[in-house]
Amino acid sequence: MPRLVEPTTAVHRSFLEAWDELEPEQERWMGAHGAWQSWTRDELEDPEQFAALVEAIRSEALPETELPPDLVHQTMLWYVEGDQWLGRLSIRHTLTPVLHELGGHIGYTVRPSAQRKGYATRMLTESLPWAARLGIDTALVTCDVDNIASRRVIESAGGELEDERHGKLRFWVPTHVS
Repeated sequence: MPRLVEPTTAVHRSFLEAWDELEPEQERWMGAHGAWQSWTRDELEDPEQFAALVEAIRSEALPETELPPDLVHQTMLWYVEGDQWLGRLSIRHTLTPVLHELGGHIGYTVRPSAQRKGYATRMLTESLPWAARLGIDTALVTCDVDNIASRRVIESAGGELEDERHGKLRFWVPTHVS
């Protein structure tokens, strides 16, 4: 059964296979960057570089990690089944003005070969207790106006549409289950 986990080197090969499924303009969705460094697909072939990426991602969740002024602390989780990397989800601990308008608290992606299996819905739903533990009572989650699949994911997690801004629909999702 797939589950959300902290980034791990156990999915190294599958992470790279997922990257290979993407178009070049989609590569940013792999989250192959830390606060101070980014990695290319070729660099991440090296297990040591992949381990450095995992450590950099994990460190961004720690309050004591110094970040550039335009970034916020975030907890990135990977959706995995065994050694298979299926997707990723980020929970931003706070919102900058730009994140409040466009990005929100939670962002997610599912690798192309794993789409249309309900994973995004489960990822978002399973992330809500993590967000609650971070002190987020209601999470802002956004999607493009024309992204019907993502809109359904957000609504199925309890998202209430607030408005549309700059081509993005903005939903508020409660993180506490009654």
